[in-house]
Amino acid sequence: MERRTPPQTDEGWFVLHDFRTVDWDAWRDAPDHERRRAIEEGVSFLADCERVTDADEGSSATFAILGHEADLLIVHLRPTMADLEVLERRFEHTALAGFTEQTDSFVSVTEVSGYVSSAYFEDEEVDPGIQRYINMRLHPEIPDAEYVNFYPMDKRRGEEDNWYDLPFDERAEHLASHGELGKQYAGKVTQVISSSIGFDDHEWGVTLFADDPTNIKDLLYEMRFDPSTSRYAEFGRFYVGRRFAPENLGAYLAGEPVPQEAASDAHAGAGGHPHAADDAGESAADHPHADEGAGSPPRGDDGEAVRSELEELGVYAGKPHGEDVHAVVLYSGADADELFEEVDGLRTNFDHYDSHVKTAVYESEDPEAETAVVSLWETDRAANTAAGFLADLPDVVRQAGDDDDDSWGTMGMFYTVKPEHREDFVSTFEEVGGLLGEMDGHRKSDLLANREDENDMFIASRWDSREDAMAFFRSDAFSETVQYGRDVLADRPRHVFLA
Repeated sequence: MERRTPPQTDEGWFVLHDFRTVDWDAWRDAPDHERRRAIEEGVSFLADCERVTDADEGSSATFAILGHEADLLIVHLRPTMADLEVLERRFEHTALAGFTEQTDSFVSVTEVSGYVSSAYFEDEEVDPGIQRYINMRLHPEIPDAEYVNFYPMDKRRGEEDNWYDLPFDERAEHLASHGELGKQYAGKVTQVISSSIGFDDHEWGVTLFADDPTNIKDLLYEMRFDPSTSRYAEFGRFYVGRRFAPENLGAYLAGEPVPQEAASDAHAGAGGHPHAADDAGESAADHPHADEGAGSPPRGDDGEAVRSELEELGVYAGKPHGEDVHAVVLYSGADADELFEEVDGLRTNFDHYDSHVKTAVYESEDPEAETAVVSLWETDRAANTAAGFLADLPDVVRQAGDDDDDSWGTMGMFYTVKPEHREDFVSTFEEVGGLLGEMDGHRKSDLLANREDENDMFIASRWDSREDAMAFFRSDAFSETVQYGRDVLADRPRHVFLA
């Protein structure tokens, strides 16, 4: 008897989908003071969940479910199952719980398996792009998308079609093909897949998030024709809902129109927003870029101080809260031609989305320098989703904003150099590069040009510290460079900090 070896797995955060129906007759008959108390306690509980006041990490969200299956869905992701158990009981102590009944639930845990990377499970060096993808699978954040779709599923174990009897290579091929379909919806649909084997009646739970619910329908429809679904997948009940901020619970219970976000944007607090982080831990998608785009300045008091200093020097360092366009910037050690081909395929899909501004590959004339990929989006949500797909590009070595916090990075995007001055600009960069090499704390600077538009360039620099970078910005050499730029550039440069 042949016994197949199961692929190894690694687990991340535990997930609870808590489905509730509202006893509308009891709600209508309740005195005003009881309803007010229920709303106040419900808002407080849900807002605390979305701020993750109960744990160091995690994410929560509240949705209004359409159809008869439920009225409300509360989704929690937490580091331990015990965290979920406490949240489930804590809700029952609110006055709101007295007007609801838990009609369904799903308990699971985020997971990666050997299908993704054998090196990860063999303690070998893992490609940075794959490692970033694994981290996103194990510790996902609930995106700010308006609609949610949830369904449980199993892999078929029939007499004719049995997923678990297939050889590993065949299963891996099925999953790779399935994943390629999902990539076509980058920027439109975000998914969280969690394992429920031994925890619930099905083997996996799939949660899809999108701003347009028809994108979820289209994705699932296409996947029905993929053999890994048509032959080997079985599904449980499907749920669809619309997200709302806890502060809008009263409007929901009153039957009024419910905005997705509260005026205070309270659900964008720690853990409840895909980019909630302090300065040292922001994702690359949290760095807005302008027009053809430079990255964002640092946030908080330190960021304001840097902007003020540069303003006194006559240098524009971006707006305090971004430039209306958001970006992902990654660096890769792959062959530039191979990288461009991969990026061009993703860009073809990105171009279907109204929120996509631009995705381009930037190369340096220095053969030792890394190649950069810059992807610009109108919303940070779309940029964050795109980052997950871009992380799969070959030989990604780092992502801007994810650098070690023992250094300070700047990214000056010089928009467009006037064509007649391009050679002069490159020559001047080489001269400035020589000066930089003699400055304390300077690690490296690279000039990169868009391979599809040689006049579209940016300079990426890294310093030992913020003060080392500021010393350069205060120098006569930098002042002369800025003045020179006004003559050769089609637009003013921005000098932007990434770490």
